[in-house]
Amino acid sequence: MSTASVSLDLDNLWAYLKTHGNPEWERRPSFLPTAVPRLLEAFGANGLTTTVFVVGADVERDDGAKAVADITAAGHEIANHSYGHEPWLHRYSRSRLEAELARTEHAIITAGAPRPTGFRGPGFSVTHTLLELLAERGYRYDASTLPTWIGPLARAYHNRTAPTGGDRDLFGGFSRVRAPNAAYRWRVGTGLVELPVTTMPLLRVPIHGSYLLQLHQVSPRLARGYFTAALRLCRARGVQPSLLLHPTDVLGAAEAPGMEFFPGMAVPGARKVEFLGWVLGALRAHFDVVGTGEHVRRLEASLPEQDTGLLARCG
Repeated sequence: MSTASVSLDLDNLWAYLKTHGNPEWERRPSFLPTAVPRLLEAFGANGLTTTVFVVGADVERDDGAKAVADITAAGHEIANHSYGHEPWLHRYSRSRLEAELARTEHAIITAGAPRPTGFRGPGFSVTHTLLELLAERGYRYDASTLPTWIGPLARAYHNRTAPTGGDRDLFGGFSRVRAPNAAYRWRVGTGLVELPVTTMPLLRVPIHGSYLLQLHQVSPRLARGYFTAALRLCRARGVQPSLLLHPTDVLGAAEAPGMEFFPGMAVPGARKVEFLGWVLGALRAHFDVVGTGEHVRRLEASLPEQDTGLLARCG
């Protein structure tokens, strides 16, 4: 049976509000105490070991440190999702990028988890400089690319309701559709493995949790049919999918105040949990499902190489 992976970006409520330009983020509201137990229960019910990408600013807090301890105790991998969760890392200087990595690593180790070897940039933000730093600091893989053409459409959807008008280059451009939809190794200067967040083969539209829930909000049958079609295409095209989840995949709107703009938030939390169980079950029916670190370990001996010039074309 082919391998697939599941990962969770443990983005907190304050991080979503910050990106959206809502000043309420400065109070640092958190939904981790509600979301993390639900997610761990869903993973446990499906017998899954996953990878959780954590934000350093949260891990320094009591609720974030507890989340890391609970996630680690359940056998899941902890990976680095930056310190401040700003989806414009591509604008950072080298020294600021290094500080983001180092401070999050320290927080993760202090919380009792092993030093991370995987990284994902917020908003799928990645640069050549970031890849160099990851390699220098002993990381094995990056998971910051989303090979799709809908970035500008997602940005327009997001910015339409942002109080400050949004961000001009959030989520990248149409050219990201040219990026590979399967794992590869960066050739120049790093040797890092890149494990993209899988999009539907051929159509290159997202299949991760928030997009599935937006469809579920329209029609549960449509969402199930869409994901079933994606899995069939993955099998037919030989793509080993890497599925991305977020805490909002198990939370209703009342549990995430201020996030009415986010896809799928009209779906009640209990229905989201039920749907997530179906998604994980459907994935397990056709693939051996692991975390991203284990997925990379199984693939890395036979991966093609890709020039990092791709970053310039896909930014």
